[in-house]
Amino acid sequence: METAVLVSGAGAAGLTLGIDLARRGVPFVLVDKAAHPFAGSRGKGIQPRSQEVFEDLGVIDRIVAAGGEYPPQRYYTEDGTVDRPTVELSAPTPAEPFMIPLLVPQFLTERVLRDRLAELGHTPRYAHELVGFEQDDDGVTARVATQDGEHVVRAAYLVGTDGGSSFVRKSLGIGFEGRTLGVRAIVADVYVDGVSADVWHRFAEDTPTQVSLCPLYGTPMFQLQAPVPFDVEIDLSSAGLTAFLRERAGRDDLTITSVSWASVFSMNARLADSYRQGRVLLAGDAAHVHPPTGGQGLNTSLQDTYNLGWKLAAVLGGADESLLATYEEERRPVAEEVLGLSTRLLGTRLVRGREGSQLDLGYGYSSLAAADPDRDKGVLAGDRAPDAPVTGAGGLPTRLFTLFQGPHWTLLGYETDRDETPPARAGLHIHLIGARGDLRDTGGHVRDTYGLEPGHWVLVRPDGYVAGITDRPRAVENYLRRVGVRTS
Repeated sequence: METAVLVSGAGAAGLTLGIDLARRGVPFVLVDKAAHPFAGSRGKGIQPRSQEVFEDLGVIDRIVAAGGEYPPQRYYTEDGTVDRPTVELSAPTPAEPFMIPLLVPQFLTERVLRDRLAELGHTPRYAHELVGFEQDDDGVTARVATQDGEHVVRAAYLVGTDGGSSFVRKSLGIGFEGRTLGVRAIVADVYVDGVSADVWHRFAEDTPTQVSLCPLYGTPMFQLQAPVPFDVEIDLSSAGLTAFLRERAGRDDLTITSVSWASVFSMNARLADSYRQGRVLLAGDAAHVHPPTGGQGLNTSLQDTYNLGWKLAAVLGGADESLLATYEEERRPVAEEVLGLSTRLLGTRLVRGREGSQLDLGYGYSSLAAADPDRDKGVLAGDRAPDAPVTGAGGLPTRLFTLFQGPHWTLLGYETDRDETPPARAGLHIHLIGARGDLRDTGGHVRDTYGLEPGHWVLVRPDGYVAGITDRPRAVENYLRRVGVRTS
């Protein structure tokens, strides 16, 4: 079998990459050694930036419908119960339409992504285990074990999205530096009698014997979480977890009637020494693992492949292969920053706010950021491209995010000279904002949010980050040629 990209690992990162490649018409094969999709709720937080990604991929409304907003936390103390918010509520703005993290069990998030992938004509291949690969100057030859025997797949690139114990990473000999955080924990999806589903229940919160029950919206289950000693065997049956819960909560009216999924794990914070070796790349948990605090791991993983997808497609389409070097250049520092946040939050009383939203993560340090040294206001090269309301010349309202949606680059000309507009080409959508353009700046939000003046051009990447802002159309043309978006 021959394909352009072989993806090993069909979790959130692998599915996101599959969707992005599929909508770009890039041939790929997505395999996973598991016999069935992951059935647990492990990564349940969907941050605002990931919600923007999901809008671009066409699944945000399904993601919202699958779960809900975080419930308040109820602490059970010797003096009674105390309710505290889980989320610092912020009203959405025209620039930031998603401001509240969502609680969606991981298996429901991945189900939505699989459904979207199926709409695009692809399905993951389960019980397909990558057991070996070799690479040369032209591609990767991989061996995949199935129930029908071993098969050979020839691909231009291999992407390992195969988790913290990544076979791909280990086969490459890439170091996975970091540390074990000295915390062992239970996480389990359970059916419980004796608690309501309107709050996140926390018992003995400030002691090593704490336990919590978080309702998993979109299901009748709760996620049980608790630290446990390293030298104790844990009974994960319904009876065993019932006894565990009753002892820690100090209540004999709580009963776990069924266990859907359960795991005991040691928390780690680790980062791969590199994200690429030749034609093989790492993404998601294969490149970085986090403690669960702050809901950062799954979000960072799917944003890895959202960054990688368009670059793979561009190089396969003829762009210089050096473009792939910017994947690690941009994403590894993000993982370092997020690992620091997750580790700092470990053991704290968590309220989810701006710091964890990932809206402020950007790539201003990237070689793809065409920075203007004279620009000192508004949005800068490498920043996330904000949303804004606009009105079409025909009178219908729309949003910048609607115009950005899809696998293309977007060029916005703010009160620019139509005669200076770069020529149209495949992979680039051009919109002129102003009296003679196809868009009107509703309420001046584009001007104010981006910090624009007449004659400015804003080039937005396929993943929703600003490549650069300039008053020189020739600079736009040179940049587009560099990333493979050329006139025919």
